[in-house]
Amino acid sequence: MSDADLLAKVDSQFVGLVSPTAPRIQAGGHPCQGIYWTPKGKRPKTALIATHYNVDFTEHYIAPHFAARGLGFLGWNTRYRGAEDQFLLEHALIDIGVGVRWLKEKAGVERVVILGNSGGGSLMGAYQAEAIAPTLVQEAKGPTRDALAAIQKADLYISLNAHQGRPEVLTDWMDASVVDEFDPTKTDESLNPFNPDNGPPYSEAFIARYRAAQRARNQRITDWAKKELARVNAAGVPDILFPLYRTWGDLRFMDPAIDPSDRPCPGCYRGHPAQANKMPGIGRANTLKTWLSMWSLSESKCQGRDHLAKFTAPALVVQSTGDMGVFPSDARKIFDFIGARDKKLEMVKGAHYFEDSMAYRESAAALMVDWINSKN
Repeated sequence: MSDADLLAKVDSQFVGLVSPTAPRIQAGGHPCQGIYWTPKGKRPKTALIATHYNVDFTEHYIAPHFAARGLGFLGWNTRYRGAEDQFLLEHALIDIGVGVRWLKEKAGVERVVILGNSGGGSLMGAYQAEAIAPTLVQEAKGPTRDALAAIQKADLYISLNAHQGRPEVLTDWMDASVVDEFDPTKTDESLNPFNPDNGPPYSEAFIARYRAAQRARNQRITDWAKKELARVNAAGVPDILFPLYRTWGDLRFMDPAIDPSDRPCPGCYRGHPAQANKMPGIGRANTLKTWLSMWSLSESKCQGRDHLAKFTAPALVVQSTGDMGVFPSDARKIFDFIGARDKKLEMVKGAHYFEDSMAYRESAAALMVDWINSKN
């Protein structure tokens, strides 16, 4: 089906809303924005909502495929769209809650399905977990506490080509050979994944050493961020920005024998990893507070495992075998982490966003719609 044929079957509506903890800005923009996709001339009783940490999901690639099959789809953005360097989890969850509430109270939806796609997987998982068994609300105050306490849980959960969590994916992708966070030219060559003396193929010993060094790098940044935040706060400065370099260093980008799949290799979302690693990548800029809230392995609550364990509603995990950044082991871990008894894992053909084939995209959408309809 062509894009024109697909769009002829659906309606779309822009939705702009304020958040309990963020007003409409003076230039006119709403903190919460999205596009609601529906089947032509109909008001569906079941709808999905998809949100990302910073990527604009209003025109989500799979939204019209769901709408053409009879379901609503709210491609939703929080106040942090395009502003990942300022991200704070509590307010993102509140903004997602605004979208869920709109679906139920304004769009006439009776059943909400969370779609955790790509990096948004752990964010949507955190939302559902907070609605099921609150933890963040206990530490919040004032309007933030009230808004968190009011978020509503969804009825079904789908993980689609989702990373385990923000700290997990960044750490897995980090170049472990970095020795100076403020000078990307300095490396420990014994850990450089692009040094042919190290591989590929990479030995089991090198893989173990490299993975440990990635975790150590994440912790070094966390330790520095804590001290630096205390230092600047003591001087009356609430927060500062800092850069992050060399984050396309996952060994799986270079060695297809690690976590085997149908993915092109060598390769990553930005081309050849040796070149992409020299350019700005994931997590390229952060405030100190954002690092601790989003990326830190020891501090962040943007990690999937604990959130997914709280799930009781039916859940579906869908993973593309040609994905260059989410791998089969990630999907299996997400599936294992989900606490619901009613859960299913499906491996399908295609790239991360099914950008390689409209047929793969349509097939994946049909699979998910059939699963949702089976839960009526």
